Amino acid sequence: MRSVCDVAMSEYDRWLERHPELTEVPDVTTDSGIPVRLVYTREDVSEDNALRSGFPGEPPYTRGIYPSMYRGRLWTMRMYSGLETAEDTNERFRFLLEQGQTGLSVALDLPTQMGYDSDAPQARHEVGRAGVAVCSVSDMEDIFTGIPLGEVSTSFTINATAPILLAYYIVAAERQGVPVAEVSGTIQNDILKEYIARKTYIFPPEPSVRFLADAVEFCAAELPRFNPISVCGYHMRQAGCDAVQEIAFTFANALVYIDALIERGLSIDDFAPRFSFNLSTMTELFEEIAKHRAARRLWATLIEERYHPTNPKSLMFRVFSGGDGTSLTAVEPLNNIVRVTLHQLGLVLGGVQAVHTVAYDEAIGLPTEESALVALRTQQILAHESGITKTVDPMAGSYYLEALTDQIESRARALIDDVHAGGGILTLIGKGWIRDQIEERAYERELAFASGEKKIVGVNAFVSEAAGEPSVALPAFDESMEQRQLERLARHRASRDSGAVELSLKSVSAAAASSANTMPSLLEAARAGVTVGEICDTLRAEWGVFEGAL
Repeated sequence: MRSVCDVAMSEYDRWLERHPELTEVPDVTTDSGIPVRLVYTREDVSEDNALRSGFPGEPPYTRGIYPSMYRGRLWTMRMYSGLETAEDTNERFRFLLEQGQTGLSVALDLPTQMGYDSDAPQARHEVGRAGVAVCSVSDMEDIFTGIPLGEVSTSFTINATAPILLAYYIVAAERQGVPVAEVSGTIQNDILKEYIARKTYIFPPEPSVRFLADAVEFCAAELPRFNPISVCGYHMRQAGCDAVQEIAFTFANALVYIDALIERGLSIDDFAPRFSFNLSTMTELFEEIAKHRAARRLWATLIEERYHPTNPKSLMFRVFSGGDGTSLTAVEPLNNIVRVTLHQLGLVLGGVQAVHTVAYDEAIGLPTEESALVALRTQQILAHESGITKTVDPMAGSYYLEALTDQIESRARALIDDVHAGGGILTLIGKGWIRDQIEERAYERELAFASGEKKIVGVNAFVSEAAGEPSVALPAFDESMEQRQLERLARHRASRDSGAVELSLKSVSAAAASSANTMPSLLEAARAGVTVGEICDTLRAEWGVFEGAL
């Protein structure tokens, strides 16, 4: 008996015979190298696709993790923002909330991400540049002045210092009178992808994974509404990997974290329902829709096969996506509004839970208030004017989409198997294999751009005479901001009880040197006013600093 694939190929070939002129049509692939046929039929979809897709809200969640999806509740509109000092960020957050944003997402500056205070020599000229400077719980409190933390959820793109920022956020909520069990939000807290792509690591991998697991374990017991991790493919995608690699490497990292938590004696149902993910979404619309659907199905399958949970929520792939700034251009930046709209269509039609919209001027500088508002309005127009929220998984049943979903899932699973056969993600990170895979794909893409095979409007296709001259002015940067932050930090240090600071740092050191969970000592340090740099210096003394070449 012929397979479905054989039948599909013979029918396809007979169709081509009837239209010989189509043999001259060039072959094409998706961005991930998946061949794209001229025409798709039902025979192109695997026999068990419909069975495995099922209904929304039911495992393996191909069609969405909730039965009513956006008919029941829209995605969280969570614009990624962080400006200079705490007061500046508070002003932007309050503006966005007034304009209809429904969740917050905090960008931290590089010193905060790398465990340095604003007055450290390593922080000079970087304070408040790539996000807001947070040196202590005082900064955290000021970011959320007038914003009730019992009513809004907040996401933090923070990794090496994630448990410290979590402690600050908990204490800031406490000081607003919000019980810890009511605190909601997310910390990215995904350290392995830092060694692969982003490089904002501090400690060696082993203690870094331990530090990450401390936060997840603590949240599982104390913060039932908080996501203690958002395993992130976004930055690997920005580094150059394709959609298949993004899923595979993200899941390989996530499985390391799950195994570390299982080794502590936790069960999969203790923490997996609060696992979350962060993926990129590029401009190739159908591949991005299929990627999110494939990711949900593959994640549910992997968790079921490996850990046998009893709670179906442990199988849910909950994801935050924000488009991708690397697909934007500094040339003719207003064109980016169209690109960003394609990102948003891809991720919403793909069924994500929270959305950040990239601002059209991000290829030039930090978003202005105007461009941030246009980005938010893009989400709101899609949500309330386009009609795409009226039914769940509206693209389901497309032969092309379903075939892509199958292809991405099978290719990502095969790549995960390759990772495990090679000794696991930690081994391959150490050997540089993951980095090499991403760099090779990035190089292939750049060659396609350079040759014109992959077109970028305004850059290598339809280039105007004004190309190279951005039509959007660079935002002004407040050069006095760094001094203001240094003065804030000095006032904070002067207001502390030095004895409490010393005692809490000893507790941090003792916890780090033992197998104890570090979170209780971090909370003690946060309440005493200890700074990010002081905590990280204590941890550096215990765990060392990673200086390897990955």
